[in-house]
Amino acid sequence: MPRQLEGKVAVITGAASGIGLATLERFVEAGARVLAADVQAEAGQALAARYPGVVSFALCDVTQPPQIKAAIEQAVVLFGGLDILFSNAGAGGALAGVENFDADGWDRTQALLLRSVAAGASYAVPHMRQRGGGSIINTSSVSALQAGYAPLAYSVAKAGVLHYTRLAAAELSAHRIRINAIVPGFIATSIFGGIMNLGPEQAALLAGQIAERSGTANPIGRSGLPRDIAEAALFLVSDAAGFITGTHLTVDGGLTIGPRHSWDPNAAGPMTDALGLSPAELRALRAARGG
Repeated sequence: MPRQLEGKVAVITGAASGIGLATLERFVEAGARVLAADVQAEAGQALAARYPGVVSFALCDVTQPPQIKAAIEQAVVLFGGLDILFSNAGAGGALAGVENFDADGWDRTQALLLRSVAAGASYAVPHMRQRGGGSIINTSSVSALQAGYAPLAYSVAKAGVLHYTRLAAAELSAHRIRINAIVPGFIATSIFGGIMNLGPEQAALLAGQIAERSGTANPIGRSGLPRDIAEAALFLVSDAAGFITGTHLTVDGGLTIGPRHSWDPNAAGPMTDALGLSPAELRALRAARGG
């Protein structure tokens, strides 16, 4: 297997499970040394034991900027520098809508999903400049693109990640530091269990069930898996993406190409609703008229 990241040093937040874990595994396969930053101490320590000398673990709550800084500095001390930062840690955040606004929940969600991204880049950039450049990836979401996929505070934060990525790219381009975002769709991870306040084991079980059952949720016709995002992350930090910065890569199985009726012939759409017909009846009517 090609080792596109041979000699590179990466920091991944939220590295102990889900997308972060899959990306860590992919980066290691590609030759990188990785600092895994996460709040899950036991899982993080197990990762370091699994990849001795290649992966180190830092207990890191990304809502606390000093802990992000400490994780990045740990990577620099242990591995000699920093080339890649994947700001990925996250959770569902506050569930309140417009009318039941929760200021504290809103602030916690923004700190977790948006402020952490800005803090991570701020601490990473000086070390990347010493290496002559680098690559930063931020995890956004399809909820940043349109309504209906996630709670309000989460969606606004993820939209902020996209705009931050564009603005930061303009500022960092002079230092040969590229910064891009990944926009995952419906990916089978434990984040859904977290929203339901499930424990880690139950959340992992739910993620497996989602992977088995969510294949019909998008045009591709299979479940989105953490490895799908990991492959996109590897591309964006590799030399193959050396001319790409300030943009985002949507990895959603086609979920956002249009409403369900645009790709699922059995789904109702505005025309069927307006006419009071089922999709099958509308197709039969069109066929009878040669349409």
